[in-house]
Amino acid sequence: MIVAESAHLAVAAVLLVAAPAKLRDVPGFAASVAGYRVLPGRLSLPVAVAALAAEVVAAGLLLVPGARQWGAVVAALLFAAFLVAMVAVLRRGMSVACGCFGGRDLVGPGTLARTGLLLALAVTAGLAGPVAFAPAQVPVAAVLLGLAFLTPRLFRRRRPSSGPRPGSRFALSGAPEPAGDRVLYALVSPGCGLCGAMLPEFAATAARMEVVLVSAVDGYGGAGLPVVVDPDVFDRNDIPWPPYAVVTGRDRTVLAGGGAAGPAELERVLARAERVAPT
Repeated sequence: MIVAESAHLAVAAVLLVAAPAKLRDVPGFAASVAGYRVLPGRLSLPVAVAALAAEVVAAGLLLVPGARQWGAVVAALLFAAFLVAMVAVLRRGMSVACGCFGGRDLVGPGTLARTGLLLALAVTAGLAGPVAFAPAQVPVAAVLLGLAFLTPRLFRRRRPSSGPRPGSRFALSGAPEPAGDRVLYALVSPGCGLCGAMLPEFAATAARMEVVLVSAVDGYGGAGLPVVVDPDVFDRNDIPWPPYAVVTGRDRTVLAGGGAAGPAELERVLARAERVAPT
């Protein structure tokens, strides 16, 4: 059947598009992996690198008839792993960047449906076996890709997490009482490349206000800053992904918050907080 015989081209095309996008920002992809919070944070970078390598290998094997079934197995395992991680995120009500194609699309019913369809295509490619290439496979593969990528549009987009609102109380367990009028809580994750790159910026901010690193998992340390571990801090405060900055007053009333993936973003958060009278 021409559909089954064309499935390998569709899967290979997806992998060949996804892998380069992630390779351009491996730390960013690792941060997305860490954002799922289904693995210890220290494993996010090794897992991200392994996933990238598997995508490239699977794409190459799928294009070789004699090795196609092995490529289909690797691709199916990848999509199955992604599917399990997405289901875990949705069950916990989290708002997490998919990281599927190096972008910031949020995990939701649409990404779940797309990954499920790609898994079905990978299984179909394996069952079809080492079929020789035929020109008719190209347009059929294009149709299959269209179905896989248009399906998410049938689902309403999830509301992105916006983080704690100014005036709300920043929920944090296990933190010492603030010593200053303003406190920067820098939410980070082990293995997050962007978080590591921002450590010097967070440390420099300590000259302006008290700074505390906050992580959902143990094992984070750096820049001589105090670290608080609270497994539920991201969920309770509607934090989308690290690195994220929250500035509060002495009573932990939020003055400002926002993504802190770069110095300019952090400075915008600090500037907004400084325009608000501390509490």
